Amino acid sequence: MSTFTFNTTKSILCEPGVCKRLGALVKDQIGDKVFLVTDPGLIQLGLINPALDSLKEAGVTFEVYSDVVADPPAHVVEDACAKARALDIDGVIGFGGGSSMDVAKLVALMVGSGEKLDDIYGVNMVRGKRLPLIQVPTTAGTGSEVTPISIITVGESEKKGVVAPALLPDLALLDAELTLGLPAHITAATGVDAMVHAIEAYTSTSINNNPISRVLGCEALRLLGGNIMTVVKDPKNIQARSDMLLGSTLAGQAFANSPVAAVHALAYPLGGIYHIPHGLSNALVLPHVMAFNAPNCLNEYAELAPYVFPELATVTDLQDRVDQFIQKTAQLSRDLGLQTTLREMNIEESALETLASEAMKQTRLLVNNPRDVDEQAALDIYRAAF
Repeated sequence: MSTFTFNTTKSILCEPGVCKRLGALVKDQIGDKVFLVTDPGLIQLGLINPALDSLKEAGVTFEVYSDVVADPPAHVVEDACAKARALDIDGVIGFGGGSSMDVAKLVALMVGSGEKLDDIYGVNMVRGKRLPLIQVPTTAGTGSEVTPISIITVGESEKKGVVAPALLPDLALLDAELTLGLPAHITAATGVDAMVHAIEAYTSTSINNNPISRVLGCEALRLLGGNIMTVVKDPKNIQARSDMLLGSTLAGQAFANSPVAAVHALAYPLGGIYHIPHGLSNALVLPHVMAFNAPNCLNEYAELAPYVFPELATVTDLQDRVDQFIQKTAQLSRDLGLQTTLREMNIEESALETLASEAMKQTRLLVNNPRDVDEQAALDIYRAAF
């Protein structure tokens, strides 16, 4: 019998339109004064307005912090914390994509515990308790609403993680109405990001790879694979949007406990150096990492393939099924309208060695990969993606 730990968000509420009653939920879960972390794009789109109206109607005092940027740098976290500390808040709301939710986690923790950011990078370095925290994802991708992880950009380009159960929020609100207005390219890239979470969780060599994560990963891939083309072609389909959001959350629960590996390790330098959105960074390297890993996890990829592409269930030869799985995964990105090569992202071939060197810093992730990745292997994968 396997020995493992499975932690997740205390409560998950999945309901289209639920943000229209955010105020009552905040009163119940947090209190009367909250700090809401989001990004300027959501302010401009007006997506946040129903939530703010609900807070006002419930008599909740709130401060909106909207200076979050993609791949949030440490100074944004410090700035948000400084503003939150000055307000004597009862708790925090993260509203947006992974960047906003990751910053919200650290604000809740650092304001609640008094800990410093430099002291908590790494795994289980957190010692104090956070303030109450509600997360509201507006993309079906990161799964940050159910993960104990916050990723921050340190210096010019290095990604560092804070990983601790204390970062798991008290409540995640899955409101598919918030995703209806997402542009197709964001919908596609974040959807592939969620699929990567499920695939890497299932094949992770972490000692905590567990049957719960594997079951969640399979169901996540069924929901994501079955709906991602629909939401790109028919963006107002609320049922497909709900299925994508749920699939993203299930994938988040899976990798929160059975951690991701080389796809993310090689994607991080693309985001850190070239500011390529995280979901697209993952999509660019996914099929090439899968091809590299296949000799070591043929059975696992063969098991996953029909959840994404049901027609592969009839392919009985495992090698053939896995080869088709990888090919179809690469084709899916093309069909979704995503860029599929580093060349298309204006990355010079001369930069690949730097990318490979930077990827080697992601030891927290590489240790979970089913096949050892050294710098030469990373370079070969980047070349394949070029």
